[in-house]
Amino acid sequence: MKTILVPYDFSKEAEYAFKFAQELAKNTTKKLKLFHVIELPGPQSFSSMGEAGAFNNDAQQIFMVELVEKRKKQMADLNAKFKDSPFTFESKIVFGNPFAGISKEIADADADLVVMGSKGSSGLEEVLIGSNTEKVVRNATCPVITVKNEIHPKDIKKVVFASDFDSVPDKVVDKLKKASIVIDAELHLVKINTPSMFENTRTSKQKIKDFVDKHGLKVASMDVYNSSSEEEGIIEYADDINADMIAMATHGRTGFLHLLSGSIAEDVVNAAKRPVWTMKSK
Repeated sequence: MKTILVPYDFSKEAEYAFKFAQELAKNTTKKLKLFHVIELPGPQSFSSMGEAGAFNNDAQQIFMVELVEKRKKQMADLNAKFKDSPFTFESKIVFGNPFAGISKEIADADADLVVMGSKGSSGLEEVLIGSNTEKVVRNATCPVITVKNEIHPKDIKKVVFASDFDSVPDKVVDKLKKASIVIDAELHLVKINTPSMFENTRTSKQKIKDFVDKHGLKVASMDVYNSSSEEEGIIEYADDINADMIAMATHGRTGFLHLLSGSIAEDVVNAAKRPVWTMKSK
C-alpha cells in the first residue's frame, strides 16, 4: 500500500480509525493522509422552532471563521506531531459535502485504503438519513475499513469473509488476500443459508472449495451457516468463532435499484461492533 486515507471529523470514532490507520501505516505504507470536510451552512438557518432567520448572516460568518481557524490549528498541530513519523503524513481541509469531498479525495490521492469511523445506524434513522460512511462503503473504488471502537491491527487474528461465492471479482479477492497478509490474520470463509435463499450444504461447500482452489487461497475454515437473514447470520457467525474483523464485497448500486435491493454489506457495517472490510465488486 502506498496511501491510506482517513476521513476525519474529530469524533471519537474518527479518532479510533485514525489510530488504527497510524499503526497500520508504520510498516505497510508510504503515506497517511488525514482529510477533513467543513460543511458550509445552507442559504437559510432555522431555530429549533423552525423560524427562518433565527441566526443572522453575521453570526453565521463569525462562527464559520472561528471554526475554520480552529480546524486549521488542529491540523497544523497534527502535522507537527507526525513530521518525524515512519510514514509521510499529510492533512487537508476542504469545504462542501462530506461524501462528495471524500469520493474526490479517494481519486485525487489514489488511495489504496480508506479507514474511517462509523457510529452506525439502523431502522428509521438509516432510511431517513443514511450516513457518509455508508455512501463511501457503497461507492469507494478502493477497500474501506470501518471502525466503531478502539482496536489495533495486531489484535486482528481472525477475518471472516462472507459471500455467496458465485461471482466474486478477482480484484476483490486480490485485495482481500493482501489485506490478510498485511494484518497477518487467518481467513475464515462462510456462506449464509437463509429460508428465502436456501442452498443445500453440499452445493454450498463445493462452491466455497472451488473458490479457494481457483484463487489459491490459504484459509483456516470453510463453513455454511444457517440464519434467518444474511446480515444476522454474518454477525452471528463472527460472534460464534470470535472473529476480529468481517470482510465483504458490496454491490455498489445506487438510486432506485439500491432502494429495492438494499445492501447486505452496508447493513453489516451499520450493525456490527467489530471492524468491517469492504470493497465494491462492480
